Amino acid sequence: MAYIMVDIESDGPIPGDFSMISFGAVLVQDGLDKTFYGQLKPISENYIPEALAVSGHTREEVLSFDDPATVMANFATWIKTVCKDQPIFISDNNGFDWMFICWYFHHFTGKNPFGFSSQNLGSLYKGMVKDMFKNFKHLRKTAHTHHPVDDAKGNAEALITLKREHELKIKL
Repeated sequence: MAYIMVDIESDGPIPGDFSMISFGAVLVQDGLDKTFYGQLKPISENYIPEALAVSGHTREEVLSFDDPATVMANFATWIKTVCKDQPIFISDNNGFDWMFICWYFHHFTGKNPFGFSSQNLGSLYKGMVKDMFKNFKHLRKTAHTHHPVDDAKGNAEALITLKREHELKIKL
C-alpha cells in the first residue's frame, strides 16, 4: 500500500455548491519527488471571496484553470503510475480534503481510486503521542504556504518523521 498525502484549496466549504480550486499530492516516500498538482476551473458560480483568497488566486485567474474532468482523470492516471497496489489517502484535515477529492473523483470520473476511506495525519499523531491536544505541525520542514504541493510535502515530511522517530509500523 502507498500513502499519498493530499492538500486542497477551495473557494468555499463544500463540494458541488463551491469549487476545488487546486490540489497537490505527494507519494510519501524518501525524497518526496513524486508529486501531482492540479488547478481546476470552478464548477459553480458560488464562491466566498475570503476562502478563495487563501489560495492566492483571483476569481479571474481560476476561471482560466483546467477542466476538472481532465484534471481528475490525470490525477487517477498519476496514482496508477506511482502506486502498484491500493493507494491510501492521508491529509492534515481529511474531513475537508477528502470530501472534495472523493466528490470530484466520483462526479468527474465515476470512481475514486482511493476507495471509500481516508486517514487523518493529526489524529494519527495524537494517538502516537497519547495526547489529544498535541499537534504534529512542528514536524514539517517545508513551509506551509497554502500552495497545495508545499503543504502536502510538509505533511508528508511529518509522516516520515513519525515513522522514523516513533517506529510506526506502516509501509510507505
